Amino acid sequence: MKIIFIAILIALTNCKANAQEAGDSAILMPAMVLVEGGAFKMGSNDGLKNERPVHNITLRSFYIGRYEVTQALWKKVMGSNCAHFAGCDNCPEEEVTPEQIQLFLTKLNQQTGKHYRLPTEAEWEYAASGGNKSKGYKYSGSDSLGEVAWYEDNSGNKTHPVGQKKPNEIGIYDMSGNVWELCGDWFDSHYYSKSPATNPLNDKKTAHRVVRGGSWRSPKERCYSKARNRNINDHHKQNGGFRLALDE
Repeated sequence: MKIIFIAILIALTNCKANAQEAGDSAILMPAMVLVEGGAFKMGSNDGLKNERPVHNITLRSFYIGRYEVTQALWKKVMGSNCAHFAGCDNCPEEEVTPEQIQLFLTKLNQQTGKHYRLPTEAEWEYAASGGNKSKGYKYSGSDSLGEVAWYEDNSGNKTHPVGQKKPNEIGIYDMSGNVWELCGDWFDSHYYSKSPATNPLNDKKTAHRVVRGGSWRSPKERCYSKARNRNINDHHKQNGGFRLALDE
């Protein structure tokens, strides 16, 4: 059993060895933003079918990462680096699977004594839209995508350090573009038609998990705050990452 457990652990952390190991065991505490609870209209009737219908959602207050999880934080917690675009500590960690992300969360929580998790899809969209300070922008923080995002027209075909673009209304960066962000929900294209109205989370397992926000290689229409997608490991590798959430 011990050999099997070690084999599974190695498979989950099958990343490139960290060539710049940190010299101590201190944890880089992630910067978090308090998102005050409230009600909002989730979804869009103008986009893809899986973004419909628009429905009313009420959320409790929560914290969400000011930035996407970086390579520096991943290496500090995991001792290795999975990123295709390695060598940029402040760039988002990418080319990680949902299973590797769950292992990261387990280790981070053990080392910090906190209970970090993935944001729900509803939390993600509410935060990306500016929470209760929303100005109704199409993208997260602006109607002009280039102000807030690295996407196919300006990325140079790679990720970029977090926090270089303009933040949204509540001080969160890169929720449009850079990397698709994994959420806690399982993907169901019809979920909006049956979603609970309060603190929804689709925990019914399907073939894929929800990812949101678009990436460095996404066109404009995939980077707006309402756009939904599913994680597919053959093309959400070098452009798939995540950010943290925490209950208030």
